[in-house]
Amino acid sequence: MNTTVLWRPTGPEELELVRASGWRAWPPRLPDQPIFYPVLNEEYAVKIAREWNVPHSGAGYVTRFHVETEFVRRYPVRQAGGRTILELWVPAEELEELNQHIVGEIEVVHEFR
Repeated sequence: MNTTVLWRPTGPEELELVRASGWRAWPPRLPDQPIFYPVLNEEYAVKIAREWNVPHSGAGYVTRFHVETEFVRRYPVRQAGGRTILELWVPAEELEELNQHIVGEIEVVHEFR
């Protein structure tokens, strides 16, 4: 099975919910969060964790996870700024299905305070 590596910058509250899932799933989006957006490169995830999560909640984490490539192809790559600022936009109502296609565990690879 082929997998695609995705990255997700996150704060401590979301990370605690991921931990509670046994590192296997992302929590449902809040009502004001219609899209779940994992990113396609580590550098962009680090930038968001440092520049947004740390000032907003005192800590920022970068996670890495693998999703079945065949499944993730349904989401077009979105360029959210510069050439390397690439995201997938997963509608909130499809997040549970995305979680079912995660291979292995969600890993914390960086922590910033």
